[in-house]
Amino acid sequence: MKRYLTILACLLCLQTIAADSTRTKTFSILPVPAFGYSPETRTYIGAVTLFTIDPYKDSLTRTSNAKLEFNYTWNKQIIIETGWNYFFKEEKWFTKGLVQYSKFPDRYWGIGNNTPESNELLYSSNRIVADAYGFKRIGKGLFTGPNVKYISYTNVSADTVIPYPELKGNSSFGIGYSVVKDTRNNLLNATDGVYLNLQLGYVFQQQYTEALLDARYYKTWDNKYTLATRFVSDMNFGNVPFYDMAYLGGDKFVRGYYYGRYRDKQLSTLQTEFRFKAIWRFGAAVFGGVSQVYPNYSAFAVGNVKYNYGGGIRFEIDRKEHINLRLDYAVGEGGNNGFYISFGESF
Repeated sequence: MKRYLTILACLLCLQTIAADSTRTKTFSILPVPAFGYSPETRTYIGAVTLFTIDPYKDSLTRTSNAKLEFNYTWNKQIIIETGWNYFFKEEKWFTKGLVQYSKFPDRYWGIGNNTPESNELLYSSNRIVADAYGFKRIGKGLFTGPNVKYISYTNVSADTVIPYPELKGNSSFGIGYSVVKDTRNNLLNATDGVYLNLQLGYVFQQQYTEALLDARYYKTWDNKYTLATRFVSDMNFGNVPFYDMAYLGGDKFVRGYYYGRYRDKQLSTLQTEFRFKAIWRFGAAVFGGVSQVYPNYSAFAVGNVKYNYGGGIRFEIDRKEHINLRLDYAVGEGGNNGFYISFGESF
C-alpha cells in the first residue's frame, strides 16, 4: 500500500514540478519535495534542491549541476547529502564530489557471492562519506586529476551481539588519481556519448590499493530510442575492510538487490538499458544485467553470476535539461527484487 501512496504523491507533484521546466536562466534552482522508494529505505520523504548552472552559455561548456537533499525514511534512517558536477569555462577544468551524512539501520549477510539469506543481521551505524575530484582537461573530452576519499562508520550496534568482527566501526582516508574520457551530452540523462573512468587509489590506514574501471556508452536513434550500457570492474587488493569492499545492489549499482547484498574485494557488472519516449513527457525503459563479487580475479566464474532485469516509466520534469523522475521495478535471483523512485537515471 505504501508503494502505491508514494506513486500517487509523485503524480500529484508532477504538474507543480513541470511548471518550472522551461527555464533559460544562467543559474536555476528547483526546490521540490523529495519522495521515493527503495528496498534499503522503503518509502522516504524530505526535500531536495536541484541546481543547474550554465554561466558561460557556449557550445564548449556543458551545463553544471548540484543538489542539496535531506530525507527521512520509513526505516527511521536520516540522510543528508550534497553533490556537484561543475565545469569551468570551455571545460578546461572540472570538479565533482559528494558529501553525505546518514544514520542508517542496515542489513548484513556476510562476505562473498553466495551468502545465504539465513545470515541476515540487522545493525545500525552513523556514516560520513566524502569524495572529491579535481580534473584538468588534456584533450577533447579527456580529463585527468587527483581525488580524495574519506569514509567513517561509527556507533555500530545491533539488537543482538554482533558476531562478525568486520562490522566494527571503521574510518579510512585515501588518495587517488583518475583519467576520464567524458563526451556525454548530459550528465544527468545522457543520450549520446561515452564515459570512461580509470581510477587508481591507495588507502592509508588499512594499506590497500583499489582500481576502478567504469565504462559507459550511450546511443540514440530518431531522437526517441536510447541504448545505455555500463561495465564496471571494481578491484581491491590487500587488507580491505568490510565497509570499503566492492558491493552489488542498490539503485545506482545493480537494481533488484538490496544495497550491499553481496560484498567482496572485487566486483564485475555489466548493465544495459533501453529507453524510449512514449507520449507527452512520459517515457519508459527496460533493463538487465549480470554481476558477480569475488575475492580475486581467479575466483571469477561465469556460471556463478547474478542476473537482474526490470523496467520502469519516466516523466521529464525539466524539458531544458532533460531531467527525469524515474520509477523502476527490478528483479534479481533468489527472491530479491526492488522498487525504486528517484530523480535522474540510474547511470
